[in-house]
Amino acid sequence: MSFILYLIIGGIIGWLAGLILGKDVPGGIIGNIIAGIVGAWIGGALFGDWGPTVAGMAIVPALIGSIILVLVLSLIMGAVSKSR
Repeated sequence: MSFILYLIIGGIIGWLAGLILGKDVPGGIIGNIIAGIVGAWIGGALFGDWGPTVAGMAIVPALIGSIILVLVLSLIMGAVSKSR
């Protein structure tokens, strides 16, 4: 059950990161989940595990890490689409 909760929280965090930046995460729901989980890893590595936690995921660093990930992905995708 905790794995499913981890996926749900990852999806919500990925969705919030895209919503804050006004960018769509490629891949829809699966992309949001991946962005949230990878963002949680990035945020945890950069900022540690502070703030409230849900399903073992620190929410604030995960959100900041997801925003960084979505921003970098949108810059890369924008550069790739402009070069074509």
